[in-house]
Amino acid sequence: MNMLHPQEMEAIAARHKNLLDKSNSKRRRLVLIWSGTCLYFAFCWWMFSIGDVLRNANWSIAGTYLADWVSYEVRPELEIAPDGTMKIDYGRFSPLGNNPAPDWVELKHETVERQVGAATQATAQSKPSSSISFMAAPATQNSVGAATPTTAAQPSETRPEDVITTASVSLGGGTSIAVADRRVTVVHAGEVLAITVDGKTQTRPEGTLPSWATQKRLGEKITLSFGTRGWAEVEGDEVSIRRRFFGWANFIFDTNSPFFGKSASEVFALVTSGDRIDPSRSNLSLAWNNILYNAEWQHLDVWTKLLQTIVMAFVGTLFASLLAFPLCFLAARNITRHRVLNQVTKRFFDFLRSVDMLIWALFFTRAFGPGPLAGISAIFFTDTGTFGKLYSEALENIDEKQREGVKSVGASPLAVQRFGVLPQVLPVFASQSLYFWESNTRSATIIGAVGAGGIGLKLWEAMRTNSDWENVAYMVLLILLVVFIFDGISNALRSRLMGAR
Repeated sequence: MNMLHPQEMEAIAARHKNLLDKSNSKRRRLVLIWSGTCLYFAFCWWMFSIGDVLRNANWSIAGTYLADWVSYEVRPELEIAPDGTMKIDYGRFSPLGNNPAPDWVELKHETVERQVGAATQATAQSKPSSSISFMAAPATQNSVGAATPTTAAQPSETRPEDVITTASVSLGGGTSIAVADRRVTVVHAGEVLAITVDGKTQTRPEGTLPSWATQKRLGEKITLSFGTRGWAEVEGDEVSIRRRFFGWANFIFDTNSPFFGKSASEVFALVTSGDRIDPSRSNLSLAWNNILYNAEWQHLDVWTKLLQTIVMAFVGTLFASLLAFPLCFLAARNITRHRVLNQVTKRFFDFLRSVDMLIWALFFTRAFGPGPLAGISAIFFTDTGTFGKLYSEALENIDEKQREGVKSVGASPLAVQRFGVLPQVLPVFASQSLYFWESNTRSATIIGAVGAGGIGLKLWEAMRTNSDWENVAYMVLLILLVVFIFDGISNALRSRLMGAR
């Protein structure tokens, strides 16, 4: 390819100035757009202090929350007495049941004699007084009139008591906690930490704390972090251990069920051929009842609330589309040629959709009380405005030739709309309604959190406890499953309506 001489280039540029000017203007416009975008992001970084937020964020807590979604904790707590003896407690609602005895906790028991009961009880010495008490027995007076204290001797009593003198808890992977004689020995990541406790309030480490142990002030509790294995807190009179296990504990049967702790084969044998556990019902009926009314997971209540959310989304979307359908013809300028009526209808749509669905949910919750009716009303109001706008815009963009063709054969105004307009816009209307039905299934979860019923309220209650994150994960997965199913149904219906293969 021959290169053009500079003089020839100048001649071409002189003849076609517009082409070069457009190229330069496009280049300058591109530079301005990129510069404006960079300045905007820099402003956002400064305005919202994103750097400080990222620097001060507690990522370890976020990691703990995520781990709680897919795991559960067993929480043995060792209460340490001043004499060094201990008692162990797994909590009221332990996932191990009422009598836990895990193999990863080793205890050494001894029987000691404990003294119970007070030796003496004395009445307070009172001064001579002329007043008479009708509530107490009179005190014996001496020769000078002073009351002598009355003592009631009560014999002391000793009783044998089973106590723990040594405890060893293994958290797996070489991590362990041993407690004996008011001394806590922690082994983790190849390091050993010894902590002395007094059975009251003081906690003192022996030596320097490793990176996985923290103590705000000397004498206060020491927090131990073991990563995915769990964590622990050592105080003067207590060692609280949280061992983490992967999975969801007691998802099928809770600890109160007679099927709790049994293997799948044992449960199957009981259900199919075992003797009746409850004489009034079959084992199959009892097992199904125990699953539905699982106290820890509340399957029946969760499924019922999820069904409420689905019904809220469907009914609210259906009513909104039914109301918006006739009103959109009034808002479309090419259908209803009345400027005032067009503007009034459009402003009505603007009012309904300008108030967010969450705000409508708060309003109707206050009006009707908590429940699905408030959620249905919120979806109905918001989507009526949205559907009205979308439908009217679809009507204003129809092909007028088809409408004029129907009108030219002398059809009535109603027939013109039926055969000249509806065939063009009806697939669009249906497609938009199906999309919003799918979207409102997610929105109904959010408005349910403010009292509008459905699974959203139950999800918020589980999150508010800050300890039931596995229940949160369970409900989130159910919501995702419903959204995936509805998305597939909606896409299939839209494809058929729009004529896509």
